[in-house]
Amino acid sequence: MLLSFAAVAAMSACGFTPVYAPGGSAEGLRGAVTVAAPSDANSYELVKRLEERLGRNLSAAYALSYTITTRSEDVGVTPRQEITRTQILGAVEFSVTSVASGDVVESGSLSNFTSYSTEGSTVSTASVERDANRRLMVMLADMMVTRFTATFSGWGE
Repeated sequence: MLLSFAAVAAMSACGFTPVYAPGGSAEGLRGAVTVAAPSDANSYELVKRLEERLGRNLSAAYALSYTITTRSEDVGVTPRQEITRTQILGAVEFSVTSVASGDVVESGSLSNFTSYSTEGSTVSTASVERDANRRLMVMLADMMVTRFTATFSGWGE
């Protein structure tokens, strides 16, 4: 407890301000973005995570649109040519638009990857594949939120 208090005191002495706190760079970000509705399982997981982190507001000042792409690669192959591990590479292209002006205030593309074991039954492999896709969408959503918190103070300018 003493260590955490000392760490907080040291950070505040150097000008540290939490991003969501009053005066922080992302003050007002929560609830400011309406995320486009999902159309498939991956976009559902992405939107779910974005709304957990940013809040849900259907009449927000900014609208987020996105396009998700994924592809799979076999990365673990035995000498007998049996696949033991599959990697899923994912990317999201996004655009945040001001509802009032129609101007794009932030856009970009982010990518990441995850993998899963294919050793097991067909049912277990399907289950771990779904989980890997969910994890990938959470990672991409978290990356987007990190980017938004870093750039939000400039959106209204």
